[in-house]
Amino acid sequence: MSGASVTYSSTRGDASQANLSFREVVMRGLAHDKGLFVPDVMPSVTLEEIESWRSLSYADMSIKVISKFVKEDQVPSDVLADIIKRSCKSFRHEDVTPLKEVGGHYVLELFHGPTFAFKDVALQMLGNFFEYFLSTGSNGGRLAVLGATSGDTGSAAIYGLRGKKGIDCVILYPTGRVSEIQERQMTTVPDANIHCVSIDGTFDDCQDLVKASFRDEKFRDEVKLGAVNSINWCRVLAQTTYYFWTYLRATDDKKKEDNDDVTKISCSVPTGNFGDVLAGYYSKKMGLPLDKLVVATNENDILHRFFSEGEYHMYDINKTISPSMDICKSSNFERYLYHLGGDDPVTLANWMSAFESTGKLTLTGSMLKKAKQDFMSARADTSMTLSIIKDYYEKYGYMLCPHSAVGVSAIHQLDLVSSTTVCLATAHDAKFPDACKRAVDPLPKPPPQLASLWSMKTRSSNCPND
Repeated sequence: MSGASVTYSSTRGDASQANLSFREVVMRGLAHDKGLFVPDVMPSVTLEEIESWRSLSYADMSIKVISKFVKEDQVPSDVLADIIKRSCKSFRHEDVTPLKEVGGHYVLELFHGPTFAFKDVALQMLGNFFEYFLSTGSNGGRLAVLGATSGDTGSAAIYGLRGKKGIDCVILYPTGRVSEIQERQMTTVPDANIHCVSIDGTFDDCQDLVKASFRDEKFRDEVKLGAVNSINWCRVLAQTTYYFWTYLRATDDKKKEDNDDVTKISCSVPTGNFGDVLAGYYSKKMGLPLDKLVVATNENDILHRFFSEGEYHMYDINKTISPSMDICKSSNFERYLYHLGGDDPVTLANWMSAFESTGKLTLTGSMLKKAKQDFMSARADTSMTLSIIKDYYEKYGYMLCPHSAVGVSAIHQLDLVSSTTVCLATAHDAKFPDACKRAVDPLPKPPPQLASLWSMKTRSSNCPND
């Protein structure tokens, strides 16, 4: 861990938001010029390094990945190791994110954490980083976390922050637009520092309220506001770890055969706010042998329309059976646009100004060509999603949640089913029984941790969208 840590600057280019430390960007969340923080340099990994990690546990491998960004000048190596190991211990599976072979391709199960969703990987780590930074002088030991959720971020943030000294956590979620179990996972947590608020609107409305709060300088500084949404760089960084893990596990057999050829893997990612697939993009930029990154969307297909036609145009949000992807303004997409525009904050600011004023951003020519080289995309509507859930259960005895099924549908549409393709399973199917029952009836027995939610007391508040 010798050397200096990576520093970060805002996508919008304000000089006061440049060259900030890991501690600063984690605690700040959203840049004060409305931008998102991106690394000033991208650390590289060699194939030899990656191979040397093959025998490591998930936690030990994660330490290697994250210490590429975070050195002793930010977090002492023993503290970093402790944060990551404690975060991984909260998972029910010894591999943290196990890889399963299903239907001629792999499925990466990201739902073995406390809330049965992929966001546990990042939010367990973020909660522990918050705790360490607060205990060592940041913010005078106080942090008011404000987050918006389309379903899974809220409960994962709550389970990562519940009972943490010095932290209050307020989660906004759209009334009637998360599954009942997702809502109960949030509202049954009794800890005094947890506050759940349903908003009469959509996820985008909730996200807009969070961003407006960060733009209110007096309010932001007075309450010491912090972010848990994937606008927080720590979320994206933590998620890179499972791409490295996936590559190593998917290529284990080839290494046993003494095959020295470099095998590239492709990943299909159910996508709403763009943070999950962005972590794959950064992993590839670091040097991980990734081939295709597939952006898989439901009917709210603004990202699919962008990568297929260059049209990032906002439409009204459709309420679907995969509610965590019911998003029409993907916050993390700004980070990718910044890189697509040559890491130029002026280009990015012009694009975002056009989008924010008209709801439309259109790219053509070389820019669209480059975007298509970076990502493939596909769209799965409700009938296609239910068909995949039904087929995989009947043929392979494997249950997919509606979001994960969108990712699987994408590889069938794009003819990418192979032993080098991995679909990211972002949540446990039992979190979405109403949707899954439309494809499989009767449903498999849910995990006891989810079944018990129905008998627990709930508490929440409701507010209008203003």
